[in-house]
Amino acid sequence: MTTARLPLFPLNAVLFPGLVLPLNVFEERYRAMMRELLRIDEDEPRRFVVVAIRDGRETAPTATGMPDTAASAPPAERAPADGFGPDPVQTFHRVGCVADAAKIRERADGSYEVLATGTTRVRLLSVDASGPFLTAEVEELPEDPGAVEGEDTAEDEAGALAEGVLRAFRSYQKRLAGASERSLTTGADLPDDPSVVSYLVAAAAVLDIPSKQRLLQAPDTATRLREELALLRKETAVIRYLPSLPAVDLTRDPMHPN
Repeated sequence: MTTARLPLFPLNAVLFPGLVLPLNVFEERYRAMMRELLRIDEDEPRRFVVVAIRDGRETAPTATGMPDTAASAPPAERAPADGFGPDPVQTFHRVGCVADAAKIRERADGSYEVLATGTTRVRLLSVDASGPFLTAEVEELPEDPGAVEGEDTAEDEAGALAEGVLRAFRSYQKRLAGASERSLTTGADLPDDPSVVSYLVAAAAVLDIPSKQRLLQAPDTATRLREELALLRKETAVIRYLPSLPAVDLTRDPMHPN
């Protein structure tokens, strides 16, 4: 498999291929990462790896389990692995996503506004904290459609599952938004490719990080779609008994402060 060494950006979030990731970068270790990425020609991809944190905070804690209470103060210089334990690779989920930074804008205060898009799933092989920011050796994880013995082709099965997931997602979104069916996303607004559908629905569903992480690291598209179908049906049944909540944007996560 293809391997690479890339800057590592840990977050309390899961990034999926094809999804947009806005970042507010203010810690020096991540600002150093952005400065390094800006040295890459703008015609070349400015890539880094986003990985979800098992334990810890992307803005390093002042004490175990405690948030940084001086968020408005000038960011202190921290070592690349601060807040992530003695062996950082054990603190992160092993499957992450490569992000391509299409926009990196430095503000007057030295912080950065970043807009990146998830591209490819990768597995962490090792983490290096010897430089000004974390880097990781990663291997690319191919996206297999998946197949079940005795079924038609993998593509046919994934396509059928994607249709079922979209129907379940519309019902879920309707419950979540408390809106009429015609005001929701229609089939024409969503892609036909089963793997793209699986990532969009995984990102849009209101799930905790462990659930989203399981979807990201599913071995193939069909497995991810089957898990999503079960999750959507379960969540829709639960939401039926809860107050209406605002609809979820399919393509953009909230800006993550770093």
